[in-house]
Amino acid sequence: MAAASGRVGVIADDTLQGHLLAGAIKGQGYRVVVNTDPEHLEARWLAEDALDLWVVDLSREDRWQPFLDHLLERTSAPLLFCDGQAPARTAEHYPRWERRLVTKLVGYIGAPAVEERLETLPRAPAPAPIPEPREFQALPDGERTGAGRVWVLGASLGGPAAVKQFLDCLPPHLPVAFILAQHIDGGFLDTLCQVLCRDSQVTCRVAGDGSRLAHGHLLVAPVDQSIEFAADGTVRRSGRGWEGPYAPCIDQVLHNVADGFGHCDGAILFSGMGNDGAIAAPRLAAGGTQVWAQTADSCAVSSQPDAVRETGCVAFNGTPEQLARQLVDRVRRQVAAGPAA
Repeated sequence: MAAASGRVGVIADDTLQGHLLAGAIKGQGYRVVVNTDPEHLEARWLAEDALDLWVVDLSREDRWQPFLDHLLERTSAPLLFCDGQAPARTAEHYPRWERRLVTKLVGYIGAPAVEERLETLPRAPAPAPIPEPREFQALPDGERTGAGRVWVLGASLGGPAAVKQFLDCLPPHLPVAFILAQHIDGGFLDTLCQVLCRDSQVTCRVAGDGSRLAHGHLLVAPVDQSIEFAADGTVRRSGRGWEGPYAPCIDQVLHNVADGFGHCDGAILFSGMGNDGAIAAPRLAAGGTQVWAQTADSCAVSSQPDAVRETGCVAFNGTPEQLARQLVDRVRRQVAAGPAA
């Protein structure tokens, strides 16, 4: 596969189609260095090492056959031909169309380079934790340590800082179990856990065989293989990679929690590139799962929460601190209402 720079050129004979393709490619973290129609393609873009990939979409290939012959002869970059009109971003099937495009891009030139500098995350001062509601203090031990409520956190580029701020705000004894799907190099998972629990009341560790969802704990999904959940919250590594272009896959974690554990109380999509989460979140929301997202202006990169927002399933948007406060208040009201609620 080509170099990690991910330099992509788009050729489309329809302006709107070119715009949709370029937007989808940029949203995944690749660089679109040229977006043109066939008649205005400049010769300099055909030079060796100018690009890593051409994405070509021509509504009438027979009309452009001489151009295609010229392109194939002159460029050294591979060509990816699109197979159909891109849907509007608000269309229900847009996330699946975009996912197919991303899978092809990864197959041609690899995943875009995403570098998280965990050592630069703020060390101090950590935000003041939200005061522990008196309803939590009265909980029996079983409610404190069980896994009655499970929330999935999904994040990508810029996610560690946002998730850390969210966790740092949470009070002790919050009766919620968390599972985090963070797009990151697998070699940094242990460091990520250390960073996330440094100033918070939540215990963090990488999920492995025999790990169990528990209130007050956050399990970080591994990168090398997918994980599944039993009805009692026990984790099992599948021995298989994650589906699609993302690792770990937020959509797959959401599905596996809801399917294996039996329910997923909520999902929060934090800063990141791509559209991971935009396929499973609407389906879970239709079944009663709360889906929240970090506000675009508080994200380092907002394309991931934006993609989920565009599906219409997000019930609450907020900064990491606002998301933490909303969660604490929601759980407080649930505890006050009792088990029947």
